[in-house]
Amino acid sequence: MQTLVVYDSIYGNTEQIARVIADAISGEVKLLHAAKATPADLDNIDLLIVGAPTQGGRATQAAQDFLNGLPQGAVKGLNVASFDTRLSTKFVGIFGYAAGRMAKQLKEASARLIAPPEGFYVKGSKGPMKDGEAERAADWAKELPVDNR
Repeated sequence: MQTLVVYDSIYGNTEQIARVIADAISGEVKLLHAAKATPADLDNIDLLIVGAPTQGGRATQAAQDFLNGLPQGAVKGLNVASFDTRLSTKFVGIFGYAAGRMAKQLKEASARLIAPPEGFYVKGSKGPMKDGEAERAADWAKELPVDNR
């Protein structure tokens, strides 16, 4: 199985989670920063995972640019999953989270969402990650139902 993990990170927390996820997935895994990922990177992959920090209820600009730059049909039928890093305060929850918006965008592009969007929690706006979140990310990645193609 070939997996592409595309992420953006501001303070390094989302990159840390993306690396944990990439390490936890079996098969060939490519990890790319969203600013460097192109539609050509989707060639011959079985799973696309997209992650970004939540900023104002949305993914960061680099992650949005990656998703918005996908040609029509680029992810049609492709297994996808999304995650974000987020604060756990009620105030932040009012605006929503990046993972859900990214998942919706991928699903609207006819991708096959294989898991609900997932959020991993940081301590404060700059992090670090809350205790146990890296382990939870690894578990989440290992439980992705990627064999159901």
